Amino acid sequence: MSENSSNQASNDLKTMGLKVTAPRLKILDIFQRLSADAEKERRHLSAEEIYKVLLEENSDIGLATVYRVLTQFESAGILVRHHFEEGRATYELQEGRHHDHIICVRCGRIEEFVDPGIERAQRLVANALGYDLTDHSLVLYGVCEACRKEAEAQTETF
Repeated sequence: MSENSSNQASNDLKTMGLKVTAPRLKILDIFQRLSADAEKERRHLSAEEIYKVLLEENSDIGLATVYRVLTQFESAGILVRHHFEEGRATYELQEGRHHDHIICVRCGRIEEFVDPGIERAQRLVANALGYDLTDHSLVLYGVCEACRKEAEAQTETF
């Protein structure tokens, strides 16, 4: 982590009312680095995936600490927790912009999308049923193009 990004992360934690600690800085840095990556599916990470990154970087932060920091970050509004179909919690940075998710049921790839037509339809449904919509979460499940192609290639070889 560069000194500039470390200072920004420290300020972010202080603004959220959290004490600046090495584990918090390191875990926040991982989310910020991976969120900046073009590979969108790396934006959503489980505690175990964060722990694996820490091990790869020779960090001595334990899995229990990872869980504790993720819970603190969620409570502070730094992270958003999702419980997708596979049953484990995944986290992403709270960036203040709404989006929905589509998940590959084979490889677990998670992609984000925004569709104005879907947003409009959800508001119409809520209104038709007499609701004032305050929030929503939409998750679509399917098979991604890469997994479909892989399955087709395996079928062709038999």
